[in-house]
Amino acid sequence: MATTPGTPSVLRAMNDRAALDLLLAHGPLSRTRIGKLTGLSKPTASQLLARLEAAGLVVATGTTEGRPGPSAQLYAVNASAAHVAALDVTPGRIRAAVADLTGETVGSFELATPGRASTGVVRQVTQAVEGAAKDAGLTTSDLHRIVIGTPGAFDPSTGRLRYASHLPGWHSPTLLDELAAVLPMPVEYENDVNLAAVAEQRLGAAKGHENFVLLWAEAGLGAALVLGGRLHRGWTGGAGEVGFLPVPGAPLIRRVAKANGGGFQELAGPVAVPRIAKRLGVETPEQPALEVAVDLLSRAARGERGTAGLLPEYAHRLAVGLASVVAVLDPELIVLSGALTAAGGEPLRAFVQTELADLAAPRPRLVLGEIHQNPVLRGALQSALEATRDEVFDTSSR
Repeated sequence: MATTPGTPSVLRAMNDRAALDLLLAHGPLSRTRIGKLTGLSKPTASQLLARLEAAGLVVATGTTEGRPGPSAQLYAVNASAAHVAALDVTPGRIRAAVADLTGETVGSFELATPGRASTGVVRQVTQAVEGAAKDAGLTTSDLHRIVIGTPGAFDPSTGRLRYASHLPGWHSPTLLDELAAVLPMPVEYENDVNLAAVAEQRLGAAKGHENFVLLWAEAGLGAALVLGGRLHRGWTGGAGEVGFLPVPGAPLIRRVAKANGGGFQELAGPVAVPRIAKRLGVETPEQPALEVAVDLLSRAARGERGTAGLLPEYAHRLAVGLASVVAVLDPELIVLSGALTAAGGEPLRAFVQTELADLAAPRPRLVLGEIHQNPVLRGALQSALEATRDEVFDTSSR
C-alpha cells in the first residue's frame, strides 16, 4: 500500500534525506549540530542517525575537539556506500573516472582510441570502465551507475547517435543494447556539452541560475540550454547544435549533418582563428587548428605585439552566432566554456559582451566557465551521483 503525505514513514524519510544532504554539504557533524540544522529534537536526531548508521549510509568518524565541555561524536556520510562511474568520449580517447558517494574521485583511467576503426566500441567502453574501477580498488560490479558523455546525442526514438559523424563506431543501431548486455549497472548517455553545463550549474559559474546557455568553443562549437533549471535536449537530442547555424559572414552549407559542420562552425570554430591571424600578418605554425587557435588567442589575451585585432574580430564572430540564440531564448546568463574561450580569457569575454549588446535586444550577462579541468567528466559524475543518491537514500529510508 502506497504511503501518503504526513505518515510517520514519509516524515522519517524526509528527515533522513535532509540529514544526509546536510552531511554532504557540511562534512562531519555532531548529533546536536544535525538537530539544530534540521530543527529536530535530540532524541529524534539520535534515532535518525541510528537508522542511517544501520542502513550503512552514515559512519561515526572522530569527535569534536578544542571546544569547552565534553567532546561529541561526529558523523559523516559513508563514502563507500555507493560508487559511480563517468566516461568522456572523444574520437581520440575515452577518459573514465569513478567517484564515491561524497563525490570524491577515487579512480581514473584513460584509453587512447586513435584512428578511425569502426569496431570495438563495446570493448573500449568496458576496458575504460574496468580500468577506472581497478584504479579505485573496485570491480565493475561495485558500480551503481555509469553516465557516458559523447559528442552529438542518441536519438530517443531510434537509439542511434546523431550529430557526431566524426565519432567512429558509435552509430550502430544496436550499440546501446550491446552495452546494456555487458555492463551490469544502469547506463545513461548525455551530450558532452550538456554535461559541461551540469558541471557549471552545480559547481561553477552558473551556480544558482536556472535559465542559461553554455557556449562550448573547442574543436567544435556547441551549446547547452538550461531552461527552468532543466536541460533542454530537443525532440531528437539536437538542441544546442549551434555549429550548424547559418550565419552572416559564412557560406551557406547544405546537408550539414553529412558535412558535420555549418556556418557558425566555419565562422568561429578553431579554423577561423589562424585565418584571422594570417590577415593580420601573424605567422601561424603548421599544427592542428585547435592547438594553433588556443596559442593565438592566449597570445592576444596577453597583449602580444601584432595580435591587437585578433580578439575583437573573433569576439564579433562569436557574438554573431550568439545573437540568434539570445533572440530565441532570452537567457539570464551565458557561460563561455571550452579551450578557445578559456584561452581568450577575460579580454575575449569583454569583447563578446560589447558586441552582443549591439547585435541582440536582450542583454544577458556573459561569464567565463570556472570548470577548466575535465568539465564533461565532472558533469557526468555529478549526474551519476545525483541519480544514485536519490536511489540509495530513498531506498534506505523506506
